[in-house]
Amino acid sequence: MIAEADVKKVIEQVLIELGQRGNGVSSSTVASDGFLSDITEVDLRSQILVPNPVNREVLASMKKATPARLGVWRAGPRYKTETLLRFRADHAAAMDAVFNEMPEDGLIKKMNLKVIQTLCTDKDNYLTRPDLGRKFSDESKAEIKSIAGSGQSVLIYISDGLSTTAVETCAEDTYKSIIQGLGRSGIEVAPAFFVKYGRVPAQDVVGDVTGAGVVVTLIGERPGLVTAESMSSYMAYKPTVGMPEARRTVVSNIHKGGTPPVEAGAYIADIIKLMLENKASGLDLKL
Repeated sequence: MIAEADVKKVIEQVLIELGQRGNGVSSSTVASDGFLSDITEVDLRSQILVPNPVNREVLASMKKATPARLGVWRAGPRYKTETLLRFRADHAAAMDAVFNEMPEDGLIKKMNLKVIQTLCTDKDNYLTRPDLGRKFSDESKAEIKSIAGSGQSVLIYISDGLSTTAVETCAEDTYKSIIQGLGRSGIEVAPAFFVKYGRVPAQDVVGDVTGAGVVVTLIGERPGLVTAESMSSYMAYKPTVGMPEARRTVVSNIHKGGTPPVEAGAYIADIIKLMLENKASGLDLKL
């Protein structure tokens, strides 16, 4: 059998040779411990792969202004090796965010959240039957009312949505920041819970069941190649089943590369206060 150390040497030599041929992988790609470095740690906004650009400063300025993959360059008619590997890595992260189940020993356990499941039976059912992600069984409705009570001023719950990664990464800090902001104004919040396989309109059922003044949903958004950690907060004043989407207010792009969770939470708390004062949300609320 070939020793592991020998295999690593062969891989390192191949990578070095690829770099010498201009394929976008250099000897620096191999870490000192013999393993490949994590290419997802590279900030694409600061990485310039175009050889000898006519105006490096302008290109650098353009890249800093957008997360789009500008100036990835090429090896003949193909992508550079580094560019292709990064694309596949980001695509894999997005796929994982959508298809992975929410770990019960993570955020759910840490925040001690009771799990309420929609009518979806599993992840595949959730992805193929969006309508079931908006509905609950009678037993689940009774459980929601038991947890949150009825007639509360504000009710906040967390849902996996289309990115478990986003919720695991951003929900706790956002929630704590909201609670802190509302607490300063003496606004009480109903106990939180977790909705498994939930779609945004599930909050309308929660509103009907509890009669809460404002219902807030922290939910994972559909991931892309820029980030798999984007979460949104959907809010509505006294939501009811069948209400128009225009009554919903949303704060989106909550993640470290967008609006940081703590900052988003403070902003959401201010919006909730306005909703309670004006008894309105969505297009009826002037922000």
